[in-house]
Amino acid sequence: MEIKVAIKRWQDQLILLLGLWQFITPWVFEYGVPSQLAWNAFVTGAVMAALAAFDLYKTYFWAVVLNLLVGIWVAVSPWVLARAEQVTVPQTAMWNNVVVGVAVAVLALWEMRTDPELRTHWPGAAQT
Repeated sequence: MEIKVAIKRWQDQLILLLGLWQFITPWVFEYGVPSQLAWNAFVTGAVMAALAAFDLYKTYFWAVVLNLLVGIWVAVSPWVLARAEQVTVPQTAMWNNVVVGVAVAVLALWEMRTDPELRTHWPGAAQT
């Protein structure tokens, strides 16, 4: 039974790994610790990983929606934070954020559409 749950929740497992990766990227790519971009990576990585870990235990629609929103923020944050700090964001940090953010957002949407526990929350979904 637990194997089926783990297979069913593979999106959360990937989001958990992506969150951990996002958390360590300021050290991996050495992009100015401490900076707004580094703090953004720490906070968003921790939030993504925590929400995914929580979602592995018990699925809630709001947790998946929050990961979707965090993923979108991570994808656009290099431009927002670069403008706020008036600095140039390193290309590695920018592309890392875009790839991680888009991947998390896509995985969250995928989970919302395919997980039977979450599917009923979509507009127009048949209530059973």
